[in-house]
Amino acid sequence: MYVEQLHDFNLNKKDQFIEIQQSLKHKINISNHIAIDSIDTCAGVDLAYWEQNGEPHGVCSIIVIDTDTKEVIEKVHSIGKISVPYMAGFLAFRELPLIIEAAKKLETEPDVFLFDGNGYLHYNHMGVATHAAFFLNKPTIGIAKTYLKIKGCDFKMPENEVGAYTDIIIDGEVYGRALRTRQDVKPIFLSCGNDMDLDSSYQITMSLINQESRLPIPVRLADLETHILRTFYQENQV
Repeated sequence: MYVEQLHDFNLNKKDQFIEIQQSLKHKINISNHIAIDSIDTCAGVDLAYWEQNGEPHGVCSIIVIDTDTKEVIEKVHSIGKISVPYMAGFLAFRELPLIIEAAKKLETEPDVFLFDGNGYLHYNHMGVATHAAFFLNKPTIGIAKTYLKIKGCDFKMPENEVGAYTDIIIDGEVYGRALRTRQDVKPIFLSCGNDMDLDSSYQITMSLINQESRLPIPVRLADLETHILRTFYQENQV
């Protein structure tokens, strides 16, 4: 799969991160770039980390499924040292090098990417699902397992029904949704990434839920795969 190279990652200063986020923020599009009924494949993206010889390492897994059969079509991964330090609000800069490396290995071009992480639901609307979209040139969706509290705003818990949701509104703007994908299970936090509106992101996400997890299938599979790969690479010191 072809991946754009918008900027490099030889960065370690907060002001550099802010400058890039600001330059991309104005290009965000939270309307549909693709018709939902034309989506045949979806990819889940997740990362896992560990320490090796005192240095941070990571692995990124991308798993592509057929949206009708829910069968896995392709899976790829990348591993490497993590060179960008962690800074709150700038996680994408830490994760994108491995995401890009893994995406380049894809023979399938997924119609939509779903990320284990936030998109528009972010301090600067630039979570990893949004930032990555500018490299991948595909619609993206953010699926977070925990709530990112912005400007002190809490979310309202949705009803305990499958598909129930509450919009997360901050300063009069909808940043995302708290979404109950399974009854009696904690909600996930859904947000647009890019080139996909929130209602469509909701429909796609709900169509990919089964009884095994509150996470959509490709994200869950990528999450499981990263844990398997992390254990393998930790044990083998690759």
